[in-house]
Amino acid sequence: MIKVLFISQWYPNRYDAMAGLFVQKHAEAVSLYCDVKVLYVHADENIDNFETEKLNHLNLSELIVYYPCKKNGFINKAKNSINYIRAYWKGYKQIINDNWIPEIVHANILTRTGFIAYVLKLWKDIPYVITEHWSRYLPDRNSFKGFLRRQITKLVVKNAKAIFPVSESLKRAMLAHNLHNSNYLVVNNVVDEYFFNEIPVVHRLNKRIIHVSCFDEEAKNVRGILRAVSALSKIRQDFEFIIIGNGVDYGTVTEYAQTLNFHPGILHFMGEKKPEEVANWLQNSDFFVMFSNFENSPVVISESLVCGKPVLSSNVGGISEHVNNSNGLLIAPGDEVALFEKMNYFLDHFNDYDENRIKLVAKEKFSYESVGKILFEKYKQAIE
Repeated sequence: MIKVLFISQWYPNRYDAMAGLFVQKHAEAVSLYCDVKVLYVHADENIDNFETEKLNHLNLSELIVYYPCKKNGFINKAKNSINYIRAYWKGYKQIINDNWIPEIVHANILTRTGFIAYVLKLWKDIPYVITEHWSRYLPDRNSFKGFLRRQITKLVVKNAKAIFPVSESLKRAMLAHNLHNSNYLVVNNVVDEYFFNEIPVVHRLNKRIIHVSCFDEEAKNVRGILRAVSALSKIRQDFEFIIIGNGVDYGTVTEYAQTLNFHPGILHFMGEKKPEEVANWLQNSDFFVMFSNFENSPVVISESLVCGKPVLSSNVGGISEHVNNSNGLLIAPGDEVALFEKMNYFLDHFNDYDENRIKLVAKEKFSYESVGKILFEKYKQAIE
């Protein structure tokens, strides 16, 4: 089996079990075909010495190195950068001391992890590939800045064996920034197996709209959804609106919702849920709504489609690559009138969509087996 070392800028850790979960799922998909180890380093303001944590997750062997990181001051920034390199060095030594030498490195999320992969290529002649999830290249984000960052990113992208953006729009955005490589391939995010399982549907009187969010208002615009749902509740009360998730703006959004005077029984904030619980809620809903200002390729839309649920979303990022007339509708970002009108339409027409067909198409695109096999074939080409 090919030995693959996953490294990533974001990954689940002791402080945030949801961070970079999509990277972990890619690693799980690859582990169906390869021998995979994960090395992740995490800045930690609460420690003075390096700490390591070794975990086993399904077929994955995960090594997390926490390194001391202090805020403020030029000296501390320099020390933090040195500790970041040291953390990777400590982790890599521990992995190879177990008599395990990677044949390829799979770096996730530029730029620093890509640079680590590039150094390993120069030092140990190990080829590398890169998966990019970050939306910072997109025109409505425009946060890919800094001369040094841009030059290093161009270098590591050019020398990678392949680049795997998770959407076609992200690929175009990266190329627009002159991040050139002769082997670009869009690789979809993976949907957890919980969402493929058939879950008993609970009988209910009202129709159910659902939204799953990380409560980042700059991106997700949950307040815009709430205003549209509030307006909808003034003309009909045959539905309920479920919001699942947590995040930095959770408190301010829930407080704002109280000012909108929803009709009783319409709005329900459920908080953070485990993946299997989210799958249960999705399968027991009628359609999914997202109204983001910007996105890349949100996993929750893939999860909704795997559950056979039609999607109503703003047309941003790579969403149009998965949502079309066969499985949903797209509207302009920020258009609350259109959101109101289409939710009203969906409440009467969600049954017009072929649930089984939506599931079948989504399974072919987002399953562990299909995504893992694509990456496995690319690893073989890279090594050869």
